[in-house]
Amino acid sequence: KLFSLFFSPTSQYKFRDLTIEELKNVSKTYPNFTFSMNTYTFKDGSQKDLLNFSGTVPVKYGNSYNIPIHLWILDSHPFAPPICFLKPTANMGISVGKHVDARGRIYLPYLQNWSHPKSTLIGLIKEMIAKFEEELPLYSLSSSDAARQSELLSYIAKITEGETDMKSRSKTGGKNEGRCNKITVVGAGDLGIACVLALAAKDVADKVVLLDLSEGAAKGGTMDLEIFAVPNVEISKDFSASADSKVVVLTVNSLGNAQTYLDVIQSNVELFRGIIPAVSHYSQNAVLLVASHPVEIMTFVSWKLSSFPKSRVIGVGANLDSERFQYILTNLLKADVLAKDAWVIGEQGEDKVPSWTSCNVVANQTEGMAARNSREKVANRAVEVLKGKGQRSWSVGLSVVDLTDSILKDKRKVHSVSTLAKGCCNINSEVFLSLPCILGASGVIEMVRLEEDPLVQEKLQSSAGSLHDLQQQLKL
Repeated sequence: KLFSLFFSPTSQYKFRDLTIEELKNVSKTYPNFTFSMNTYTFKDGSQKDLLNFSGTVPVKYGNSYNIPIHLWILDSHPFAPPICFLKPTANMGISVGKHVDARGRIYLPYLQNWSHPKSTLIGLIKEMIAKFEEELPLYSLSSSDAARQSELLSYIAKITEGETDMKSRSKTGGKNEGRCNKITVVGAGDLGIACVLALAAKDVADKVVLLDLSEGAAKGGTMDLEIFAVPNVEISKDFSASADSKVVVLTVNSLGNAQTYLDVIQSNVELFRGIIPAVSHYSQNAVLLVASHPVEIMTFVSWKLSSFPKSRVIGVGANLDSERFQYILTNLLKADVLAKDAWVIGEQGEDKVPSWTSCNVVANQTEGMAARNSREKVANRAVEVLKGKGQRSWSVGLSVVDLTDSILKDKRKVHSVSTLAKGCCNINSEVFLSLPCILGASGVIEMVRLEEDPLVQEKLQSSAGSLHDLQQQLKL
């Protein structure tokens, strides 16, 4: 009966059966827990009715203690971790430490590395007990200390009951904050940091959220971002911080010990399985921009896991190569007439291919052939120069900003991005390849027609075939 709340017409829980099964296990193991449905207020002022439960967990720290906790179950559970708090009584003080902040918010490696199906609520509570036995999170207060602490406890209670002082949020926009140009970058590795810095430098967004999903406290780049206080950048480990983003940039890659290329990709799929449903839930109208490798496969995976329309799931693809290709043609080879129609398309890496969106040749067949040959020679020279250019994190970051700017400002500019190629060049499988597309606020608005070239079509079809074969071997 406790869990019939899930079946109400207004329930927004997407994975009710999985969540109910978990909560039943919690209820059996910890019968003292009480369950309820209350309103939770997130950092940005948005509110949601969420199932939550509270009770005590047994902890041995010399003596035996019952530590009161309060857990909120997000409506994307079990693909996103719960929000966890201590729930101290009036005679308890909070011991701020590695796993608990001054408000009683609980941070654990288990939460940071949350991944369905291996992560469970029972597993979380077990780790919570283990960490609390290493460092007790609460201590007893004297009567005078308890009196002085009452105001703080009142504030903590408001947070853990989903109530905050909305007047203090009105200055920053509160609920209206979702209307700003907000971008979330998922992953705090070199590429994620590069994207954040490029976004800040180009002043593209009103707010940038960096979701740091790494284990432990802020390290390296994220720590430096906090130290030097980059304007309008928030660093968080909580998926709810990404709510109402207009663009979500995926930069994460698995660093596991996989032995084969297929194993590496499967590790990335498992990583995305814990990320895409959560970010898609919090930003249901966002454009997903994938920069993770291999970009074509991971864009396909993102499309499948998000259930977003194909127009709103794109990969960075050959945008950087195309911009470089056009720059080389114009500035190094002085072929600016050719550059405006020149693109690098197909599969990122060795299998990418130059192509054209129009043919500027004369009507006479002989002169037309000569013009084509001349164009091909110039293109081949440009490709040779292009081969010497690597793709460093900062250069990909600038490319990400270029794409993001076109989306946020609805520029309707043409970019070569990874998009669903089915139906193009006689490709019949669901694969993503870089093709010239017009980008706007809703993602891909239109695919630009390519000049017909049998050799180009053959290369695209070959790439599509190999990508499709690889995708068939993945466990989605």
